[in-house]
Amino acid sequence: MPVSIVVGGQFGSEGKGKVSLELARRARRADIPTTVVRVGGPNSGHTGYNKSGKKFALRQLPAGCIDCDVDVVFPAGSYIDVDLLFQEVSELNFPQDRIKISHHARLITQEHKDWERNGELVQSIGSTGSGVGAAVMAAVARQSTNFSLDSLVAQDNASLQPFIANSTELLRGKLDRDHRVIIEGTQGFGLSLLDGGYWPKATARSTTAAAALAEAGLSPMDVDDVTLVIRSFPIRVAGDSGPLPNEVSWEYVASLTARKAIDIQEYTTVTKKLRRVGKFDPALVRAAIAANRPNRIVMNHLDYVGGKEQLKCPESDVQKFLYFAEEAIGRVVDCVAFSELDVVEVRKALLSD
Repeated sequence: MPVSIVVGGQFGSEGKGKVSLELARRARRADIPTTVVRVGGPNSGHTGYNKSGKKFALRQLPAGCIDCDVDVVFPAGSYIDVDLLFQEVSELNFPQDRIKISHHARLITQEHKDWERNGELVQSIGSTGSGVGAAVMAAVARQSTNFSLDSLVAQDNASLQPFIANSTELLRGKLDRDHRVIIEGTQGFGLSLLDGGYWPKATARSTTAAAALAEAGLSPMDVDDVTLVIRSFPIRVAGDSGPLPNEVSWEYVASLTARKAIDIQEYTTVTKKLRRVGKFDPALVRAAIAANRPNRIVMNHLDYVGGKEQLKCPESDVQKFLYFAEEAIGRVVDCVAFSELDVVEVRKALLSD
């Protein structure tokens, strides 16, 4: 059973965690053993709800593991804040024997966090100051004598020894036994270091499906499923975080469904700051589609346009918005969501009673 990859098509916070969790649940309902792989680091939060309806906003563990019935792998392309990892394992009561970490996964230290904050990255690009960028730079510096930051790997940390494994060998064995592997990407295409188009207002890594696969240590031949997650109204984090085409106010978005801004305003998981919001930008999504070639597209936050009951009405605001978006990006939107809990397959919804 090959690999699924979940990536974002805008500026992050598209709802990748919820989608990863939904894919994991579908695999488990089909009795397919499932592993969720978390690449990148804790500079962004992934949110999901367990089967009892409890909300978890995770930064280190993948949201796809919230039901505690999958294996979790941190490959060489992951960046780990050890204290945060154990904190989330405790909060989720996740079985520790189901977690494996590559020998070569990089560790984030307080030194890395201090370096980012002292370098004013939090103010200049809207960074969360989580130390991921500094850890990436330290790894690339390769112990150069003229670079001050150290790079540490998981095998050097005593508390991580019970979890250490050869992640590529482990995942290859799972794939050979027809397990499903879900790679949970981070952030969004517009923040991608190499190809997002907004450098230097970008993250420290590439955020495409190909990059996530490389960080997971697997082959392109393994992938049979790529999901691109987008929003009806994209967001960027607060402050001077970079351009947001067609930026509007939360008051404007709320007015579309006769709500109050305070009822829909979104805040970042890590820094708790009010997000900026903009109108749907087809050009960015087209670029994300070109780079990721997704099998499916999921659009979240369609409740900002109208209610779920409008999905079957051709003249509704929801259907008009979907028609506009699909025409503008040149692709069908396969699934939509009106809340943090649902993922609706559009064509099935139209055919159902």
